[in-house]
Amino acid sequence: MGLLRDPARGVQGARMKLLVVSLLSFLLAACATPRMTTPPEGLFNDQLFQPASERISAQDVFAVSPEMKQYLKTEIAQQARAKGTQQGLFDALYSKHQLQLDYDAATTRNASQAFAARSGNCLSLVIMTAAFAKELALPVRYQSAYSDETWSRDNDTYFFIGHVNVVLGRRLHEVGPLNQADQMTIDFIPPMEMRALRTVEIQEQTIVAMYMNNRAAEALAKGRLDDAYAWARAAIEQDPGFMSSYNTLGVVYQRHGNLAESEKVLGIALQREPNNTHAMSNLAAVLNAQGRTAESQALARKVEQLDPDPAFAYFNRGLKAMRDGDYATARDLFAREVNRAPYYHEFHFWLASAYAHLGDSDKALRELKLAKEYATTRDERDLYSAKLDRIRSLQLQ
Repeated sequence: MGLLRDPARGVQGARMKLLVVSLLSFLLAACATPRMTTPPEGLFNDQLFQPASERISAQDVFAVSPEMKQYLKTEIAQQARAKGTQQGLFDALYSKHQLQLDYDAATTRNASQAFAARSGNCLSLVIMTAAFAKELALPVRYQSAYSDETWSRDNDTYFFIGHVNVVLGRRLHEVGPLNQADQMTIDFIPPMEMRALRTVEIQEQTIVAMYMNNRAAEALAKGRLDDAYAWARAAIEQDPGFMSSYNTLGVVYQRHGNLAESEKVLGIALQREPNNTHAMSNLAAVLNAQGRTAESQALARKVEQLDPDPAFAYFNRGLKAMRDGDYATARDLFAREVNRAPYYHEFHFWLASAYAHLGDSDKALRELKLAKEYATTRDERDLYSAKLDRIRSLQLQ
């Protein structure tokens, strides 16, 4: 049986933000058709954008910095000699007495950036772990993990949150023929949740494409469309079969006002995944912006048939109820979102707000604690800590 590891407090229970911007489901549907190995012609339109403001290179993703090499020679080597290479690497990176890594989903980092910052989202930590493992000559495999859909948002942009982990083999001189017992799975969710995940092995080029797609989504959320285009373009070139990047590129074109280009890219995504409701929703918006109302409405109806209860539906109705002063209805709607997405911090926060307006400070305090626990950035944790202090102070008065 493979070893499961639950990292130290700071990453425990957190969710990796595999940002697939507005909105592409990261499912196995792409396996139904042959995987694309080259991008379709006419997909990119560099003349519409300015050059990226930052370096974009696949070589940077797993690059090991001098600081990482020094840590490898000291802490990791010492642990590896005492406990074996696999366990030594894990302990040197994730023991609470070592790096003190913190989970922070605000930015997707490459290996050296995650090490320097001592923080990252799950994808960043997977990349950093793999970079060290390869330096130690450990065989590395990557897995994409599937469970119930989980979402996040940044203003009017919605993100599907996927998950990946890394599996380390043993060095050949440390063991005989490899078998499943020689594998160590390093994941960034608790072991109990790991058992409910379905996994499929993915290639390193897909991990790199995921990284680049995350960077595109993060740039898009900040309004940096030139950078978002460059990152999405690089993601597709890195792995033409990773369809999430096509959706991201389609949204970049849409936000940039290039509706025909957006329609083309989203159409390609739907050709590969015909029942992808998220790409459909984006394409419906593009068709509506082009004045093609009938086509847009037809797609919207198909989306509603395929997904009658979409993510954030109860949440958005709850926000309206809050604005209307109907806090009991808001409470019930937010509770429904919590039930189907129990690890999303914002749902707990707004449920706490509804409880506070209803005068139930104990339940408000409970939900705020959960919001803080599941927060994915330091800023969010600081915000919820301040609100927790406020409620506690009112309880003492």
